[in-house]
Amino acid sequence: MTAPRVTVVIPNWNTRRWLPGCLEGLRAQTFRDFAVLLVDNGSTDGSVDFVQEHYPEVEVIAFAENRGFAPAVNAGIAAARSAYVALLNTDTQPRPAWLGALVAALDAAPPDVGGIASKMLQLTDPTRIDDAGDTFSWYGSARKQGLGRPATAYTVPREVFSICAGAALYRRDFLETVGGFDERFESYLEDIDLGLRGRLLGYRYFYAPAAEILHQSHGAGTPHARYVTLMTRNRLAVLTKNIPLALLLKHLGTLLYGQCYYFLAYKRPWHSLKGWLGFVGMLPHLLRQRRQILKHKRLTNAELDALLSNELDEIPLAVLLRNKTRRILQK
Repeated sequence: MTAPRVTVVIPNWNTRRWLPGCLEGLRAQTFRDFAVLLVDNGSTDGSVDFVQEHYPEVEVIAFAENRGFAPAVNAGIAAARSAYVALLNTDTQPRPAWLGALVAALDAAPPDVGGIASKMLQLTDPTRIDDAGDTFSWYGSARKQGLGRPATAYTVPREVFSICAGAALYRRDFLETVGGFDERFESYLEDIDLGLRGRLLGYRYFYAPAAEILHQSHGAGTPHARYVTLMTRNRLAVLTKNIPLALLLKHLGTLLYGQCYYFLAYKRPWHSLKGWLGFVGMLPHLLRQRRQILKHKRLTNAELDALLSNELDEIPLAVLLRNKTRRILQK
């Protein structure tokens, strides 16, 4: 059989309630040369049976347990036979022109463009942006560009630092060159890590405003405590793996500020600590990867320095401390 131009890989874990909106949206696509592959992370809510009964065109890979986002999408990418691979979260509803717009943008892009970001709109208010490309800062914070702003302000294609893997199109050869998603991350910031590794090799990413898709942020329902642990660990992992020592030392004060900030902001000290301990456990793996990544990097330190943001875009730490002190005194 002839391979499709695109394989849409959907990781799933107990999100059957979102599957009809996502899969019906794919059925309504105007671009038709694609296959759909759902990778199930050991769901217990009947997701696999539901898909097999109501969406027989969807191929299913079923894990016995929840391995996380990165292992799931890597399995889907490995099984795909297409030149392009789209990654799609279950808590999305693609508009009919979504996939065609992504394909057209990647077709027109030069070969150093590894992937295309969607125009992700808030499911509860489609006039507002959910994500129009991602940024990463020297504080260790990943930010959604345009979050909460009017969708009409993001109508022009442009280059972005990285792309959200919840609704993105990648060149398969880019994913193979970069090495796929780091499965030690399990979930969260694995797309920032992938994007940064690609940047170090000279790849770029574009945003396609015509590729509209609705997204319910955090619709996958990861418990907040687990989210805090993974985000804390993975934030440190991204920096340790990919940033040269000279830049780590240059921005050390900012990096330390960022870790203190999120420790207070998350209000989950034990789970933040678990994240730090998890990071220590990952260090041997991270340092092995670091040697290989930095050995092959093509960007200068100055070019890399300029790619990361100097903006935290959060409530100032002094305000967090003042609010926390006030709450303690009021008890």
